[in-house]
Amino acid sequence: MSETKRKTRVGVVVSNKMDKTVVVQVTRRLRHPIYGKVVKRRPKFYAHDERGECSTGDTVRIEETRPLSKTKRWRVVEIVRKAE
Repeated sequence: MSETKRKTRVGVVVSNKMDKTVVVQVTRRLRHPIYGKVVKRRPKFYAHDERGECSTGDTVRIEETRPLSKTKRWRVVEIVRKAE
């Protein structure tokens, strides 16, 4: 059996006001297809934080998972760096 690889992203926690849920902002830079200028794209992902360890400003790794609620499709795998 081949195991499917899940998408992972690294981002910064921008909100942890919900119960067991954090909002993670992932920043990626890409070149504009026509003008060539480097632009930033910053989508926000709702991620499941089972133990509630994440705080605002933490850098975390999130992984794609099955739908957990209307908006939650990701879960926190690890805290890469704690906020200072």
